[in-house]
Amino acid sequence: MTGHDHADRAPTDPIRVLWLVKGLGPGGAERLMVAAAGAHDRRAVSLRAAYLLPWKDALVGELEALDVPSTCLEVRDERDVRWAGRLRRLLREHPVDVLHAQSPYPAGIARLVVRSLPRRIRPRLVYTVHNTWTSFSRPTRWLNGATYGFDAADVAVSEVVRSTLPHRARARTETVIHGIDLAGVRATRRRRDEIRAELGLSPDEVVVGTVANFRAQKDYPNLLAAARLLADREVQVRIVAVGQGPQEAETRALHASLGLGDRVLLTGQRDDAVAVMAACDTFVMASNNEGLPVAIMEALALGLPVVSTAVGGIPEAITDDVDGLLVPARDPAALAAAITRIVEDPALRARLADGAAVAGDRYDIRTTTARLEAIYREVVA
Repeated sequence: MTGHDHADRAPTDPIRVLWLVKGLGPGGAERLMVAAAGAHDRRAVSLRAAYLLPWKDALVGELEALDVPSTCLEVRDERDVRWAGRLRRLLREHPVDVLHAQSPYPAGIARLVVRSLPRRIRPRLVYTVHNTWTSFSRPTRWLNGATYGFDAADVAVSEVVRSTLPHRARARTETVIHGIDLAGVRATRRRRDEIRAELGLSPDEVVVGTVANFRAQKDYPNLLAAARLLADREVQVRIVAVGQGPQEAETRALHASLGLGDRVLLTGQRDDAVAVMAACDTFVMASNNEGLPVAIMEALALGLPVVSTAVGGIPEAITDDVDGLLVPARDPAALAAAITRIVEDPALRARLADGAAVAGDRYDIRTTTARLEAIYREVVA
């Protein structure tokens, strides 16, 4: 495709899209990209990806296997803006019709890069907001506020995320609930016995799972304090937590100081996180701030009752006492009480599981990609 500009594109050619993201580590927004890559109609769109941080490359192989070539813009720290020059060179050498930014800071810089290109190879800008505006650092908020108007289209992953945007940005942003590969997620259930055996969990014990990276937003201190309360009350439950991230050392130290032992298994990063979730009976999320977590969609698709803090877009996904139980953020006692109810009341667990399976059907990635393809067509037209 080198050297082709917009004028060379026939109306029947696929729309050339470059996804731009800070990293391709195993986080929620990145996993959404992999699910979307598998579901997009390649007669309609051709996809590439670019990412900033070389050590965040866990999903590169999965994207490449789905025919999404990935380019690393090679900076050790995102504040090293040399990546902007590399992005500009990439867009000159491989012009695209749409640059779709998936992270707030790269989006702000990319808008300036795109404005600097000759008009004939200047892509249209699309941006997906994955988290609440207030969760961005102050410089990132300023940068986005100053450049948001350069976009041709903006998408928020939940109504709550959209509601946090500044008024002008909110008015031009559409909520598109993202989805997952439902069949792929549900197929992992068949590994339940194998995963339980590997983790040393007996077939009949009640297991609560979470998939959350070690970051402040995920509030592991809340989850571990709740686990300590469950242990003190001798509630018969095991907690399995899959994740990695910057606060791993502190989280493991807290786990040790609370004497949680194998009541809470911190598995670290696992490529089969969904299969681990499928081996559990209930899902828990202890976050203090969220957009709409992919892990919650996956839990519902698996028919797992969800115990979660009522933050961000989560109450849009979970209806209290229908498919899960919602509790206040930063309240380990409330979290422990909700987990206790689900563990000790099999009838409640079964009823919420049925509700979860029904709710999970809403998150079919094919619905998401059809809308995104329509947006790409609209902005290119």
